[in-house]
Amino acid sequence: MKMNNSSQDLSGEWKIQHFEVGEKRAMDVAAAALDDRFWIGAEVPGDVHTALVERSIIDPPYYGHNDAKSRWIEQKEWWYRTNFNLVKDGEAEEYFELVFDGLDTFATVYVNGHEVGQTANMLMSHTFDVTTLVRNGWNAIAVKFAPLYLHHRDKETFDWSSYTKERPWLRKAAMNFGWDWGPRMVTVGIWGGVRLERRTIAKLENVFARTESVSKQQAAVHVTADVKSVLSFRSRQKREKPVVLSCDIRLLDASGQEVARSAEVVVENGLADTILKLDSPQLWWTHDLGEPYLYRLEVTLVADGVEVDQYNEPYGVRTIELALHNEQGEEAFTFILNGVRVYAKGANWIPADHLIGAIPASRYRELIELTVEGHMNMLRVWAGGIYEKDVFYDECDRQGVLVWQDFAFANALFPDFNRDFMNNVRDEVENNVLRLRNRASLALWCGNNEIDWLYDMKSASGDITSPFYGELIYHELIPEVLERLDPSRPYWPSSPYGDSLGNDANDPDVGDRHNWQVWHGSVYPRKHGEPPLLNYSIEGVTFKNYKHDNALFSSEFGMHASANRYTLEKNMPAGQFYWGSPEMAYRNKDTNHQKGILLMEGYTGIPQNIEEYMNYSMLTQAEGLRYGIEHFRRINHRNSGALVWQLNDSWPGTSWSVIDYELLPKASFYYGKVFFHPILLSLEHEPGEPLTLWVVNDTRETLKGQLRLNVYGLNGEKVYSGSHYVETGSQSATRIAELSEAEVLGGRLAEEVMVELVAEGFTAPLNRYFLRDPKHVNLPQAQLSVHVNEEEQSVSVTAMGAIARLVKLELPLGRVRFSDNYFDLLPGESRKVRLRHPEKLSLPMTELRVSAMNGSEA
Repeated sequence: MKMNNSSQDLSGEWKIQHFEVGEKRAMDVAAAALDDRFWIGAEVPGDVHTALVERSIIDPPYYGHNDAKSRWIEQKEWWYRTNFNLVKDGEAEEYFELVFDGLDTFATVYVNGHEVGQTANMLMSHTFDVTTLVRNGWNAIAVKFAPLYLHHRDKETFDWSSYTKERPWLRKAAMNFGWDWGPRMVTVGIWGGVRLERRTIAKLENVFARTESVSKQQAAVHVTADVKSVLSFRSRQKREKPVVLSCDIRLLDASGQEVARSAEVVVENGLADTILKLDSPQLWWTHDLGEPYLYRLEVTLVADGVEVDQYNEPYGVRTIELALHNEQGEEAFTFILNGVRVYAKGANWIPADHLIGAIPASRYRELIELTVEGHMNMLRVWAGGIYEKDVFYDECDRQGVLVWQDFAFANALFPDFNRDFMNNVRDEVENNVLRLRNRASLALWCGNNEIDWLYDMKSASGDITSPFYGELIYHELIPEVLERLDPSRPYWPSSPYGDSLGNDANDPDVGDRHNWQVWHGSVYPRKHGEPPLLNYSIEGVTFKNYKHDNALFSSEFGMHASANRYTLEKNMPAGQFYWGSPEMAYRNKDTNHQKGILLMEGYTGIPQNIEEYMNYSMLTQAEGLRYGIEHFRRINHRNSGALVWQLNDSWPGTSWSVIDYELLPKASFYYGKVFFHPILLSLEHEPGEPLTLWVVNDTRETLKGQLRLNVYGLNGEKVYSGSHYVETGSQSATRIAELSEAEVLGGRLAEEVMVELVAEGFTAPLNRYFLRDPKHVNLPQAQLSVHVNEEEQSVSVTAMGAIARLVKLELPLGRVRFSDNYFDLLPGESRKVRLRHPEKLSLPMTELRVSAMNGSEA
């Protein structure tokens, strides 16, 4: 938790060096006067890999197979060193704490040559009392990182730990050991900020603010502050009277005006406790339901009339609930924000880079901006990464995005029978709950990823014969900590979780659900104790299986797509950018590459070259996610959320992401601007069956108007047009009309037309469909007329001769924002696309490439 007090930032340029284990005496390397002038420069926050790349000591690990060449790093002992100057106050008794926001992972910390403590957890901050060690003037800090193998080589291994057997004993980001979307890259170093905090008399240990009630007239915000005396026992004994401590607690609005205050709240037994009454409150909403308004909460600690510490952070006034039953008493899984039902639209978040410590704040800002631009209102922070950096939650608070926060336990058994391990876990849980519990964006704590569900499946298949090691963490330890430290928001033990009538934890009738029939070919329904079945066939993996999923909340589902051309070419050796190359195969870390082939074979046909692979995989992902999400949204009387696996990438590979590693969105992201839009025009249709027209309205307003259905031949000729009256209530899905194929085809074959839904009298993006899969649609060749306006950095694209399918704009540059991309055009139709770079770089417009699946620039 951030406190405003006297704090000296010790981040920045440090020095690093490595040794063989046992090569050097620790006290010699930690010595304050050690000459480290010729050590390697390294930025903190950061990591060893990044420092070595920046000094050209190792090759960039994401290029080609270079990650394999850096494996030696995890076998060494690594040291970090820095020094700083300190000016002490000679008149006051001062208390100093050295704070590390992130140490990866087994660290021993030395100040001026003295060992002050050890750590065994990457996933939390660490604080050391260094009052007696720091001195006026020059000081030195050294941190030794031991290789991980020293801490797991003598430990027992368990039946189950996905991707590697070593990680259950290690409190470290699981994805560092490799996952099905990223390589093994075991990082080491100081991955969070470092600071020296000084206080006198007393300090604010923690501040907790929670909105207890809201109405249009008033909100009640309960604020408690934990206060700790930092006077030495000797000083307290010398004082004639005890120190009188109090807190001044107030809320300021966005303009800085005070709107609520509790003055001189007396600290009793280390606690200040008050309720702020706020008149006519402005509430924090997700960006799609309102304004994510943020007040500022200030808590000032006063000791004998003198201000000695202050907490000063943004605060959103809002209530959040998880409804597990609807008004009729039926099973549900619905987030309720300020009394309003939220349809959760979004994605799963993995770390924004494999090298977590070196991720710049700008990368977080851009990914959250893209989330909002894509009409998403929730991100699930997945359990195999980290409890994210403050900047992530800052941006979600500011931009109005809810956060589903997993605790960091993913796909493994964990030794909950071991006292030291459980103490470590308890410290981690408490540390992160205290840090994050004031966040307006934080909607849910979740115990783990897929462990309860997969334990049952793996036990049934005979892969696991042991007890459910780790169960005590998710069903005892975490809920106990939350009951004590954060009773203000819901807890869910696992994802997926819930069962009825003997079905497994992935039951669509209870709780949340992960749909891995699509892509992984899992066979459902399944009962507890039944061996799991996989169906690796076109029918087994097809996204058409989404239509059979009536989940209450879809918290994971998705399919692969290629990264963008620039992302692939930048990271592959010359001559390897072709379909079927060893380097292309290396980009795909999934366990069975046949799934993607089967998915494309059933929908687009099997690609024959790299261009077709990029187009076919992108189109399959985009159309597949649309197919599933439109289905989930049409049943929003039952389904309350759709979180795609996954938003982003941690390295430049082929994966389920909708935004690739170079922050270039894939086709599915642009499709998502329509299928995640608060007002969705949706066509429900299967070959040979009627066309059913829907309007889904997630807003709090009613809609009235017309829904127009247009049908065009592939040459652009309009063959049908009809209009239907629309009147929908707020937060509803309404079936508007049903028409037969024969009624709208005008004598043409279904594979010879494109269908378009258009809103009239209300605002919604148009939605276009083909009535048959791409492999059955014989598109004529189209030509594209392209006009570039370099001054305003825009491109106008016009189709000629035929419908242009999947019009794609490409620049050889990362992080470029296109206002639109991967769209279809009717003959004669133009689309103006604006381009920009977050850093306002001039774009290489002369290198712009524009194409379509069935055409290119004229």
